[in-house]
Amino acid sequence: MNRISSIDRWGAAYRRAAGVIAIALAVLAGGVAVAAGAATAAATGCRVDYKVTSEWQGGFGADVTVTNLGDPVSGWTLTWTFATGQRVTQAWNATVTQSGAAVSARDAGYNGAIATNASVGFGFNGAWTTANPAPTAFSLNGAPCTGAPTATPCAPPSTPSSPSSPSSPSSPSATPSRTPTPTPSTQAPVTVWLAGDSTVANPSSSGACPVGWGNQFGQYLNANATVVNSAVGGRSIQTWLYDPNVTTTKNSAGECVVSPETYSTRWQAMLNSGTGMKAGDYLFIQFGINDGDPNCNRHVGSARYKQLLGVMANAAKQRGARPVFLTPAAAITCSGSTAVGNRGFLTETFDAGAANNVPVIDLHRLSYTLYNRLGLCPNNGDYGSGAVGAFFCNDHTHFETAGARQIAGVVATALRDQQIGLAAYLR
Repeated sequence: MNRISSIDRWGAAYRRAAGVIAIALAVLAGGVAVAAGAATAAATGCRVDYKVTSEWQGGFGADVTVTNLGDPVSGWTLTWTFATGQRVTQAWNATVTQSGAAVSARDAGYNGAIATNASVGFGFNGAWTTANPAPTAFSLNGAPCTGAPTATPCAPPSTPSSPSSPSSPSSPSATPSRTPTPTPSTQAPVTVWLAGDSTVANPSSSGACPVGWGNQFGQYLNANATVVNSAVGGRSIQTWLYDPNVTTTKNSAGECVVSPETYSTRWQAMLNSGTGMKAGDYLFIQFGINDGDPNCNRHVGSARYKQLLGVMANAAKQRGARPVFLTPAAAITCSGSTAVGNRGFLTETFDAGAANNVPVIDLHRLSYTLYNRLGLCPNNGDYGSGAVGAFFCNDHTHFETAGARQIAGVVATALRDQQIGLAAYLR
């Protein structure tokens, strides 16, 4: 019995000593953590560009661009306060909540990282009653956006008395390293060539309707990507390729006769060995709306449509460029309170993608999914006012600038979701 008691007393003493040692080590470790944390306090700073893109009685659309002037962030929340009781009704590329006049916009996940001097954008529709002034103050992750970077004061790391101390600055545990983040300066410049119809094309003049999404696409890309928009309104894939040589006569196969079979100047420009598509570039191709016209010169049959998509894709690949097919953007067609699909060579585009090993962005589905998210249905046939009028021209088919910008954003999101290489050039 006495021997057992002695062992118990020895064990208790050992455990007390081990506890004291553990506490001492924890204190030392805590001192290292505090010193290292104080030495690496983050610099903050941001600039916000808030722009009302459209306004109608009782409603408006806005775009917000946030530029990070401080250290990189991996997730963001932008806050502001409306001055006259405006209210956010729908948002895209961010999750927006509102309590009274206070608004909070949180990243959508895929756009949570903002490198130093990089920007991220989102947009929303809102409602107003008496007036619609722009907010005057914003904060990013709690730090005011003054348009200039500011550094959080940080204390110098503590210097231990003994060089052999675990908290020595020479110790790897006391000087954690950062993994370098790739920056746009390391990217090779690329050109994004666009071929399509009026839903892609530039407007005929500034501010005119329609505005194609291709006109707004460049703002989603960084400075190393240049967009060349060669889309033309009213074109099928064949008239785009062969203008002005597609006749109004059909051959025995029911296809419009092309005579002479000489490519249009726009396609020849893309094929030019010196100034056209080069290795690393991208060719985005979106047709399928006008192609369904039963009459020449726009008519293109299903097999011919797939053939010509293959011709364009292979020409791009031969030059080292990467083709991407898109199904055509949907018009706004409501079935009760739901926007539904309505037009275009959809199956043909997917078939051609599979046959030519080309990725396909289903912009048709993505666009009417966006209309549902924005609540654009039901609609009484008035396409000139309200949220629908801010998105579409007065024809339910073509886009105002604000609508084109949102469709371009859908394309940008699809690049990331489908892991298409150009996603590396997104802002």
